[in-house]
Amino acid sequence: MQTASALSWNWNYSTTGVTASGTFTTNDKPDDLGFYLITGITGTRNGEMITGLLSAGTAIPGNEPYHIDNLISLNSPQLTVDGFGYSTASGSYSSPFFASFLPTPSYLEVFSAPPFVPNAENFGSEDTELDINFSATIITSHS
Repeated sequence: MQTASALSWNWNYSTTGVTASGTFTTNDKPDDLGFYLITGITGTRNGEMITGLLSAGTAIPGNEPYHIDNLISLNSPQLTVDGFGYSTASGSYSSPFFASFLPTPSYLEVFSAPPFVPNAENFGSEDTELDINFSATIITSHS
């Protein structure tokens, strides 16, 4: 039986009032478009521990129906329009993505904090969508 290989990446993004960074684990082979599937995440957002990666095909609470795909590329743009999503220790969620649909395409982060109302528009004053500077690089390959 072959051992599955993986890649480790350093990632980070920031904007005024927001700093997030950590490591990703991805598969070791990109898809036909050059994207690797993120399978694990560690790190912090504004000093708060990231507690988990959300599953591809789901939306972060408060940002339905926008589903994430958890894809990353070495090429620019490094994220897709669907981006990746993660939870934090306080029960909040973040989803960085590449807004290719904007007149000037850029990276954005949707941040969603409780309270969450199921199946309802829930973009309250506690939630944000901000322009960010995003970067990710492969640091190691392991099996």
